[in-house]
Parts: sequence; C-alpha cells; structure tokens
Amino acid sequence: MPIYEYRCCDCGRKTSFLVLNPQKPTSPKCPKCGSTNMRRLFSRFSSPLSEERRLEKLTDPSFWGDLNENDPASVARFVRRMGKELGEELGEDLEEIAEEAAREAESGSGDEVDEVL
Repeated sequence: MPIYEYRCCDCGRKTSFLVLNPQKPTSPKCPKCGSTNMRRLFSRFSSPLSEERRLEKLTDPSFWGDLNENDPASVARFVRRMGKELGEELGEDLEEIAEEAAREAESGSGDEVDEVL
C-alpha cells in the first residue's frame, strides 16, 4: 500500500495519503482548506539501512558538525535527528524537553548550558 504525497494548489500545504488500492482513482482533499485541487508529488524514498550501517553513519563527523552544545535549540534538533537515525521515537518526556528547549532558545529566556551529559 503506497503513500502518495500531494500539494494543494490553493493553499500550498503538502499532505501524505495512504492509498489502499492504487488501481482505484482517488481524489484527495486538502485537510487545511478542503480543496480538491491537489497535485501529486514525486516523493523521495529510502532503502532500509542495516543497524551496522546506521551506527557507522553516526560516527561520521559531518553528522555532529552543526551541533552547538551551548544552544538548546541545536541540542533539541540533534536529539530528534539522533532518534530518527536510530529509527526510534523519542519518549514523551524527552520530546517535551526538546520542545521546551527550542521554545526557550527562540524567546532567549533559557539558561546558559554549561555542560551536556
């Protein structure tokens, strides 16, 4: 069962739709504005990596390159990316902490981080 991506020609929102029968024509509807004026996109696809390859990818210095341990938003992005690379969802607590750190960084009200554990 493929997942197709469409872009609404009226509001520009990109949306994914699960298609149960690719032989049967579908008319997707934009969840934001309700328009049926949708254009199908060619989506990227990925091939599954072995666990060894995923861990090897994490040792590449370019993976760590944009991490600034003194910036809560940078750490939050890194934690999310690490979870995605490992194929694991963040727990609710960790996701909440990452979102709070990102909000504090945007508002400039966060405390300075002296050390990352």
